[in-house]
Formats: sequence, C-alpha cells, structure tokens
Amino acid sequence: MSENKSPLRLVFAPVRALFVSDASAGILLILVAAAAIIAANSPFAGEYRDLFYGTLSWTPIAKLKDLHLWINDGLMAIFFFVVGLEVKREWIEGQLSSAEERRLPILAAIAGMAIPALVYLAFIDGDASLVRGWAIPAATDIAFAMGVLGLLGSRAPASLRLFLLTVAIVDDIGAVLVIAVFYTANIELMWLVLSLVTVGVMYALNRMKVSSYWPFILLALVLWYFVLNSGVHATIAGVVAALTIPMRGRDDETMVEKMEHSLAPWSAYLIVPVFGFANAGVSLEAMGMEGILAPLPVAIAAGLFLGKQVGIFAAIYAADKIGFAKRPDGASWPEIWGISILCGIGFTMSLFISGLAFEGQALLIEEAKIGILLGSILSAIVGYTILRLTTDHPDDQKSPYLG
Repeated sequence: MSENKSPLRLVFAPVRALFVSDASAGILLILVAAAAIIAANSPFAGEYRDLFYGTLSWTPIAKLKDLHLWINDGLMAIFFFVVGLEVKREWIEGQLSSAEERRLPILAAIAGMAIPALVYLAFIDGDASLVRGWAIPAATDIAFAMGVLGLLGSRAPASLRLFLLTVAIVDDIGAVLVIAVFYTANIELMWLVLSLVTVGVMYALNRMKVSSYWPFILLALVLWYFVLNSGVHATIAGVVAALTIPMRGRDDETMVEKMEHSLAPWSAYLIVPVFGFANAGVSLEAMGMEGILAPLPVAIAAGLFLGKQVGIFAAIYAADKIGFAKRPDGASWPEIWGISILCGIGFTMSLFISGLAFEGQALLIEEAKIGILLGSILSAIVGYTILRLTTDHPDDQKSPYLG
C-alpha cells in the first residue's frame, strides 16, 4: 500500500490539518472547553474546583485570594492588552483606518450587540435578577469563530475572513466599553486618580517617541495594580495601556505591531486556554435538565444564536440596499448569513462578562456557562454547515486534508 493511501495517513491527516491552519486556536479552545466540562463532571471534580477556587495559602495581593481571580483579573489583563494593540493597529493603519472601511464592521458590530441583548431581555421575561446578564450574548470570540471558519480552508472568500475579523475587533471594543461602564463596582477616587496620572505619564512617553518597551511594560503593571484597586475592572488597564504604546519609535520601528506579534501567540495558546479551562467547567449532573432549560441559559443561547445572526445579517443587508456600505466583495447572501451565525460564538468574552454580571452568584454563573456553551456550539455547527453547503468557491486552492 502506498504512503498516500496508508490508513494512518487517512486518519491523522485531517487532525494534522487542524493544527497547521487558521483553525488551530479555535480547535484548542474547543478541546479546552471539553476538558473543563469533563473535569467538572469527573471523580476529580472537587480537585478541579479547589484548584481554581480554593483560597491560596499566600498571595501578594489580598484581593486576589484564589487562582481563579489571578486568572480573570490578572492573566486576562494581558489578553485585553493584546486586544488593545490589535484595535490600535487596525484603527490607525489597518482595515479600520478609513471611514469607508469602518462603516460596515461598526454597523454590523453594533447591531450584533444590540439585538442579542434585546433577545436576551425578551427571553428572561422581566426577571429582575437576570437583567444584569444582558451583555453576555453580545460578545463574539475571535479565536473560536476564526477557528471554525478556518476549517473551511480557502473555500470561503478572503473578504469574509476579513469581515469576520474586523467585526470581532469592533465587537471587542464594544465589550470593553460595556465592562467599563456597566460592570464597574464602587469607585475608589484615590486609586482612580493614581490610574489617570499613570496613563498621563505613559501618554507623555508616547509623545516623546520613547522606543524602549520596558518603561511602558513597568508602567502598565503599575496601572493594572491601581485600576485593580479603583473599582474599575482590572482588565481595562490592559486596553488603556495598549493604547498608549507608540505606533512607531524614534527609528520608525513598528512598536505596536512587534509587541502584538510577540504577545499574540501567548494570548491565543496559553492565556485564553487557561482562562477557558478555569471558567468553562460546569457540573451537568448538578444542573440537571431543569437547570439546562432554565430561563438564563435559554436566554443566553437564544441571544447568541438568534440575536447575533439577525442583527448582523440585517445590518449588512440594509447597509448594502441603501448604499451606506457594500457587502463583502465576492460573498453571496447565503455565505453572509453563515458568517453572521458564526458571530454567535461568544466563548471567551461571554464567560468573562458572565462572571462580572453575576459575581458571587454561583448558580447563575453555572447556568450562564451552559447557555454560552449551547449558543456557541449551535452557532459553530450551523454556521459552518451553511458555509460548507453554500460556498461559491469550492475549487479555490482546496486543502489536501479538508477538501
């Protein structure tokens, strides 16, 4: 039997393709989410929970008393820092650098946040205890969504990939603003003033075109500590610090891009998976069918799956018909519908916001996880299926493994 027809090659070639393609980060997140659910429902469920929620015997910062807090308030600040770098680069020199290029992604992202929130509120039917979760289905997970799209190889037009990426970036901006405005605790004025002073110093270094990364890194750590104690969520410090990094230093060095490229793999392949493993674990046995079909998970799943596709597709269709902005080049309406559904994958940001929305309410957080997982998985499967069946580009550089 030739090597090309070897059974082992036929079995492992598709697996290899997943991890050498754009899908790798998304596939890793899927595996991490599955591992977290298995751990939370295994004989080691107690150890899993104690690992992340057990009080640490020693911590240098009293507010961060367990590993889960260190991950969500500390490690995720780096994730938000990378998001900030990406937003700045795209806004100044990338795909969002002109008013014409911004129109469609901004409109689609706004509709893709507003409609899911309205769907969520409709499904909770006025339950005041659940209102704070309105933003949970409003977020799109870049890595997860791009990963599922990557499974199509080059069947989907490049314009759809670019559109998904830019919508997700604008969506991230909206999510950060939502966290800062709606999920901020009582403000501690002294710490907030210290935070603003630190930002001012970083901005001054930017204007002076300081080319060394270290002053910005050290001041970013100081800013994170001040913001952590200010009442504003600590991860906001990551975004703000990123926005102060100069696009270029004295020698026209591309500081933002170099820093983003250095940190992005760590964020995608370490920080986000660690966050996912710490936050996605939910005990299905403890929840029971009644818990899975409770108003909160159903509302979140409906917001992600129904709200996202309706909001984004309607925004693109309306913008194209009235001439406000053109739909992505070379993309058919069925393909745009498929990509709109993929935007309903809300894993990372949705999990993060759910922890803020229902802080200290363990049952609601568990129910929110169920809704996020259901909505994201449904969006991934249906979106991928529609794109697979309706794509007009089946012969463009087919992947040898994914066809």
